[in-house]
Amino acid sequence: MSNIQLEAEIPEEYAGKRIDWVLAQLFSDYSRSTLQSWLKSGYIQINQAQVKAKDKAKAHALVVVDAPVTVVHEDQAQAIDLDKVYEDEYLMVLNKPAGLTVHPGAGNPDGTLLNALLHNHHEAKNLNRAGIVHRLDKDTSGLMVVAKEYKTQFKLAKMIEKRQVKRQYIAFVCGVMTAGRTIEAPILRHHKERTKMAIGHDGKPATTHLRVLAKYHAHSKIQATLESGRTHQIRVHLAHIHYPIIGDKTYNKRLAIPKGTSENLVAALKSQHKQALHAYHLALTHPITNENLDFEVPLPKELLELEQILSQDTKERKS
Repeated sequence: MSNIQLEAEIPEEYAGKRIDWVLAQLFSDYSRSTLQSWLKSGYIQINQAQVKAKDKAKAHALVVVDAPVTVVHEDQAQAIDLDKVYEDEYLMVLNKPAGLTVHPGAGNPDGTLLNALLHNHHEAKNLNRAGIVHRLDKDTSGLMVVAKEYKTQFKLAKMIEKRQVKRQYIAFVCGVMTAGRTIEAPILRHHKERTKMAIGHDGKPATTHLRVLAKYHAHSKIQATLESGRTHQIRVHLAHIHYPIIGDKTYNKRLAIPKGTSENLVAALKSQHKQALHAYHLALTHPITNENLDFEVPLPKELLELEQILSQDTKERKS
């Protein structure tokens, strides 16, 4: 297993500053907690001597890091197919199918995207969450970016935190949305049902921008652009404004079928057991090469079929 090896000279303007602060400036691709851990373990030396965090830096001193990569996973590597849209030595962009859980947890101890990543490339076992920096709900399909090494993961996480990664979704919702809008409503854990989220004044700020793509007789196809990335954000926001996502059993428990709905659409609505939500667009600046990356993937087969049935039902009502 290769070590992380870094080297830098302390510039004059850092002289007299605390060593832990200087390290954070010199090696900004690594978190402060990681650098502090390396310092305590003796993996960082200055002028060939071990130092403490509170020690003062000297100008032109040579900082050498030689830190082992720590295995952070006990999860099992599993040969699960990945639909790769893009891959290089630093990251990959995946098209996650609906039904695949991202992280192991209660009820899903394995068979997840994380287990697949541990099997897919060697360095995944050395990364927090195997390089995963954001998530999609189990039954949401679409694009995700995953890091393949530490520096990339750290930078991607910062980019997502600073809203520098563009993520757009397509959803099919109940109700005819007349125009687009922006939803600004804080989200927190539901006070009774702990697997659900809810709108609440004490929640974390959340903003979703909506655009209407198509109107059907009693449903709509909309584009949702995330400005923040809270758990279940789009699902909670759409239910909050009374346009719940088709097939969302958590936030749309009552299946309302309008009078006169075609048999095909009735059957489609009753058989939609996953929320009709797809992360179709992902855009970002590559954290290492600075290349502009922009990806789109089409709707999965089941949502294409739902879209066709909704369109056909609307046409039949007009004829």
